[in-house]
This record gives sequence, structure tokens and C-alpha cells, in this order.
Amino acid sequence: MTTFAFIFARGGSVGVPRKNVKELLGKPLIAYSIEIAKKISSIERIFVSTDDQEISKVAKDYGAEVIDRPSIISQSDSPEWLAWRHAIEALKEKGMDFDVFLSLPTTSPLREAEDIKACLNSFDDSVDMVLTMAESSRSPWFNMVKEKDGYLSLLIEGGDISRRQDAPKSYDLTTVAYVTRPEYIMSADRIFQGRVKGITIPQERSLDIDTEFDFLIAELILKNSKKTYE
Repeated sequence: MTTFAFIFARGGSVGVPRKNVKELLGKPLIAYSIEIAKKISSIERIFVSTDDQEISKVAKDYGAEVIDRPSIISQSDSPEWLAWRHAIEALKEKGMDFDVFLSLPTTSPLREAEDIKACLNSFDDSVDMVLTMAESSRSPWFNMVKEKDGYLSLLIEGGDISRRQDAPKSYDLTTVAYVTRPEYIMSADRIFQGRVKGITIPQERSLDIDTEFDFLIAELILKNSKKTYE
């Protein structure tokens, strides 16, 4: 099977301005996704979909191919699903067919190659998509609440659950990897429309960078890991 990796990077990030090219320990954030993809032999080509010239240049400098994304699907409220579809259509127009679509968002610089390989290895005919998740530190059955008319109640009523350990396991979705088929993206409208499988990622590798604080955490973790292996 032919596997193509895709990295989707808008120029107009909201939470952290210019997030995708912001430096993390001396490298643009997007470089981490490109470099990890290069470590996986089953990935034949790496594409960056972007509307931004600076991101395009950085992507090429690190060895990725660029798909020019229209501004109309590059807004802060644009569903990424549309960007996925556009990338597939853009490659089809060039006669590039492939079997496995792998998305590696820029926001997970702490992922390891083994995390991506686990997703690829778990992808088979029994599922439409494999994505990544981490065990949640809070449970909607035990210590997550909602407010209505000034009063609080559990997000999900847990019945007789009085200890977090007794609650059903819950997970936070992460942006480490998404694996699917081009056909599923073109026929479905959202991720959970089909059969979805989750691969659990350790908390220390599942950070999703969305704020300046997240950047600081990622920097501390990366610095510490470098010291550990030096």
C-alpha cells in the first residue's frame, strides 16, 4: 500500500500567532512533523498543505512537497476536513494515487515514530480511521461538571460512582496522528461517521500545542529529554 503523509498548516493561527513557523528549541514547529515522517520507511511522500508563503518555504527547506491551499478553506473557522479533501483532489489532478492518508498535525512535536507506526499497523479493512488518544486526567462520570441556571451537575450522571477509579475509562483525543483512506475522506463528512479506532499515547508525548503556555511545556519536556539522553 502507498502511504502519503500530510501536514496541514495555515498561516493565520489564532491561539499563537505564526504558530506553525514559531521556533521550538531552534526549529520551526512544523519541522518536527516533517522530520518524524522522514523516519518512517513506509511513508513514500510528505506534503504540506498551506496558504502561506513562509510556511511553504520552510516546508521545502525541510524536504516536504507543498500543496497550495486556497484562502477560502484556510480561515480560522474552516473545517480541516475540507483541507483534507482539497489535498486529495490536488494530487489526483496530478495523477498521484495512494492508498493510505496519514495526517501529522504540527501541534504534536513530542510524538515518537513508534506512535505513528502503531497507528499505521492498526489500520486495516475493519476500520475507517485510526486516531490517537491519551487517558483523560478527569472523568465526565466523576469530576467534570456542567452549569445550568446557576447550578452544577455532573456532565454525565454516574449513578453510584463515588470514586474516580470506578468510573468508565475516558480519553482525550490527541493530534499525534490520523490514518484513513482517501475514499473515506471524500465520501464521509466527519471523522466519527465511520468505524474509528484509537491508539493510546503516553501523556508525556500527547501534548497538543495551542497556546504560548503549551509552547513552554513542550520546550521544558524537550530540554529535559535531551539532558536525559546526553
